[in-house]
Amino acid sequence: MGLSGVQRTLKFVKYLKNYDWEPTVITTGEVAYFAHDEYLQKELDEIGVRVIRVAGSDPNSLLSKKGTMKIPSEFVRKTFNRISQIFFIPDNKLSWSKKAFAKAVEILSEEHFDCLFISGPPFSQFDVFSEIKKKHNIPLILDYRDLWVDNQFSFYPTPFHKSLHKRKEYKALKAADKVIVTNRRIKEKLINDYKFLSFDEVYIIPHGYDPQDFTQVEQLQKPNDKMLITYAGLFYEYITPKYFLQAFKKLLIENPSIAENIRLSFVGLLGKENQKLIKELKLEPYITEYGYVDHRENIQKLMMCDVLWIMVGNGKSAETISSGKLYEYFGTRKPIIACLPDGALKMAAAEYKASFITEPDNIDQIKNTIMQVFKLYKSGNLPVPDEQYIEGFRRDLLTEQLAKQMNKVLKV
Repeated sequence: MGLSGVQRTLKFVKYLKNYDWEPTVITTGEVAYFAHDEYLQKELDEIGVRVIRVAGSDPNSLLSKKGTMKIPSEFVRKTFNRISQIFFIPDNKLSWSKKAFAKAVEILSEEHFDCLFISGPPFSQFDVFSEIKKKHNIPLILDYRDLWVDNQFSFYPTPFHKSLHKRKEYKALKAADKVIVTNRRIKEKLINDYKFLSFDEVYIIPHGYDPQDFTQVEQLQKPNDKMLITYAGLFYEYITPKYFLQAFKKLLIENPSIAENIRLSFVGLLGKENQKLIKELKLEPYITEYGYVDHRENIQKLMMCDVLWIMVGNGKSAETISSGKLYEYFGTRKPIIACLPDGALKMAAAEYKASFITEPDNIDQIKNTIMQVFKLYKSGNLPVPDEQYIEGFRRDLLTEQLAKQMNKVLKV
């Protein structure tokens, strides 16, 4: 599968061998998805680790013969997501998680392993694998890429639904020997919600970037001398280009001499609603849509631009969101326009020292920021990020932290 969610675990697997761990991976079989990435598959093949694929009976697995699906409209996506959360607890990957558990139990009965690491979502894995201690005495590490209860996409039609999620999370955390999270806000919420967790039991390993991704790609030249602002990734739920596009339109009306010298590019799945908005605002001449590209080409597009843009809206639990996109942006060393709510992402962007931070939906503030960035660009004075800060997010160094946590839970 493509997109940023798979990269955290892939890069852990890539670098664990450097720290005396030999990974074996249990993952999905063929699945239908919005994006598949053969470049990431090639990287996995080159690592030379054992990969065990388990076919599931979840919706994506059942649709696997269709391969890459078209991204649905936001209304359709949200509707099916809500329906799914009514009937599947913790999520609609539960059947796959049960099959993966059965495969893990089978392997553990025949071979020795020193640690079991699970990254979620999907959180049905945490729920099902919390039973592993009853069958095998193996240390269990849970890796939270996002919150489980009360994450930005959670929907609880009744108080019973939420209480069931909380009971399942309680059981999973009780079973874990170590909990890994991507930022301090998630750590604080878990410790506050589950009083049995100690400060040392929850360890922060943020998202990051792989320096090899940036050194091994061919550099592309910009097509013209306009200032190029690039966004990479999807738009959904509270993550929308609406306010940025409206801000650019306002700039075009008020200061056409500036706007005419700026181009916007979107790398990823823009979606029909956003394509329609671009047409309504008559912004087509200023925008390039590349569509979905593999990870290698995505890095090339990031490196080609002058400024990067990220947006996260003011949704539920927005302060805990930890987007992998921002940390990959860090690897480019490019200036970033960061339209972010208060929370973990905003603090990380500020510490980068080359970010222009605005409220997510303040059109005038975004417009003025684009103007400010353009003037700095023209004068050759765009800010340079804090190199020492960026170095802390290298995937190899983050994997070293994970290996140390795995060493701590070893049963010798």
